[in-house]
Amino acid sequence: MSQQITTYIQLQAKNRDRVTVLFRAILIIPVAILADSFSSYSSSNSYIAGIFIFPVVLTLLFRGVYPSYVLQFNKAIMALSVRIAAYFLLLTDDYPSIEANEKNGVEFPDIQGGRILSRGLPLVKWFLAIPLYIVGAVYGVYAFILTVVAWFTIVFTGEYPEWCASGVIGTVAYWNRVYGYAFALVTDEYPSFSL
Repeated sequence: MSQQITTYIQLQAKNRDRVTVLFRAILIIPVAILADSFSSYSSSNSYIAGIFIFPVVLTLLFRGVYPSYVLQFNKAIMALSVRIAAYFLLLTDDYPSIEANEKNGVEFPDIQGGRILSRGLPLVKWFLAIPLYIVGAVYGVYAFILTVVAWFTIVFTGEYPEWCASGVIGTVAYWNRVYGYAFALVTDEYPSFSL
């Protein structure tokens, strides 16, 4: 069984709201400001996109324990990011809720059930993930192209092409696995390069 972060996004393919799709880049601004507020007030590098990193590294290094309150915060922030990404990347017309929902979110591997995380690996995971960043950048360009195609298709037909969805959802899931490994530090299992 994989010990990676699992991302779930429910695609809304039919009966799309063409007007909100047309102005999606503007409509996303309020919730993007909210999500950014979790990371922009920090002057140190202890956050990436709102995820606590430095306290986790310290507690894993010296105590061998992942703090439960940080785990819950990181999971909530990543789930919010998934809801924002699903809306911005046109996968759904549901405006991103600040509360968890059943349609879009993440599942973390169980790290409180006795599974031990490495004490020293968090110091180098960000470096070991460099190949993942490179592949992820390529996937990001691919997802951008698919989203542009989907945007035009929705505006003219009112439907999201399902063949675009697998690449876009796969890219979001890929980056969540990379974040889970290199930054949220919830797994020691190296993520696969596949979508």
